[in-house]
Amino acid sequence: MKLLALSVLVLLCGLLEVQAEGYNGYKVYQVTPKTLQQADILHQLHEDPEFDFFQDAKLLGQPMSIMASPRVQQYFETTLANLTHEGLDYTVTTEDVQKVLDEEYADFVRRNASRQAGARAVFDEYISHAEVLAYLERLEREHPEIVRLESIGRSTEGRDLLLIHIGSGRPNAPTIFIDAGIHAREWIATPSALYIISQLVENPAHARLHQNVNWAIIPAINPDGYEFSRSSVLNRLWRKTRRPNQGSTCIGTDPNRNFGYQWNTGGASTNPCSDIYAGPEPFSEPETDAIRRYFINHYTEIKLYVTIHSYGNYILYPWGFTSELPRDALHLQTVAEAAARPIEAASTLGSRYTIGSSTNVLYEASGGSDDWTKGAIGVDLSYCFELPGGGSFGFNPPVAMIRPIVEETFEGFIALGEYIASLYG
Repeated sequence: MKLLALSVLVLLCGLLEVQAEGYNGYKVYQVTPKTLQQADILHQLHEDPEFDFFQDAKLLGQPMSIMASPRVQQYFETTLANLTHEGLDYTVTTEDVQKVLDEEYADFVRRNASRQAGARAVFDEYISHAEVLAYLERLEREHPEIVRLESIGRSTEGRDLLLIHIGSGRPNAPTIFIDAGIHAREWIATPSALYIISQLVENPAHARLHQNVNWAIIPAINPDGYEFSRSSVLNRLWRKTRRPNQGSTCIGTDPNRNFGYQWNTGGASTNPCSDIYAGPEPFSEPETDAIRRYFINHYTEIKLYVTIHSYGNYILYPWGFTSELPRDALHLQTVAEAAARPIEAASTLGSRYTIGSSTNVLYEASGGSDDWTKGAIGVDLSYCFELPGGGSFGFNPPVAMIRPIVEETFEGFIALGEYIASLYG
């Protein structure tokens, strides 16, 4: 297909980063492939920096949400029109991405300016990384008997990668490790982690959850990318880290393609301009390397790993690099279903979760953190939670949706905590 040739040409051009110009004229398409050939053509665009997949689809007949730059729209639309004769459906859902972002970002700026520093509702707003750290530090001061903070490293721009330990600290107690915000634009992940922390520390009704289980949580593992996505409406959809790439004008690596298990074997890119760039080598990013070093020192204690993302209502488990299932897939599926049931029962949003291995449920993506924790470290129960989306593009739920999402998500972590306590405690 000519579309594939165009993609290759674009990849070779080393195009400038989107944030230099914003998203003026970018369109979002809802495309529903009906044949395997159509799906394959679309999936090959993943590595092309001119396209951004807001929502993918594994099954034929499910819609994809794809953003395309003005440089490729004419050819993309011509190709899609030709494919409609073979049953493909598509429509333009957003004519100008920047215009929509401008409208939504104005509300974000207004709400930010209306609140006094230190007076924020931690999980009712999208707060800054500095405010995240201030909240964790307050918890340590007020609850020293169960809270201990640890810096596991610093980001490229020098921000603290602060991990909070919650529990009795009993040696050899099983540990649940959670990270959130690895993709910068997935803002809802961080308040979800903060709500888990709040309920464990500040709500006596949940004290039982840390009596026999220790929790280690990093609510903002990609702080540079997160702050960059907050810094301007032009950067709102930023996904990667912020480390400069040698020999390229394009900045950043997809940290969830940067882990060193089956690194860059599929569903990742070697192009620094791509949103799924795997980096020059495994653990090239200080953020992913900090997680690596922590796990190497604590792997015997960690019994459950969860990385919180958005969006799409998925609970995913390895593998992401292959469609083959791990030997204990039935166990992974059963535990995930036990977590999904209370989430769905508590949901006021009508949330329903799809559960399965990453490649089979969503798409191939090598170098992910959950593959690495299971395949390289040996944490049997390793998951990726893709939370509900909202707003115009899924990655931007309005603040009114934050509390419903974080509250229902916590119900799943109650189930996971109780399971780990019963299994290992």
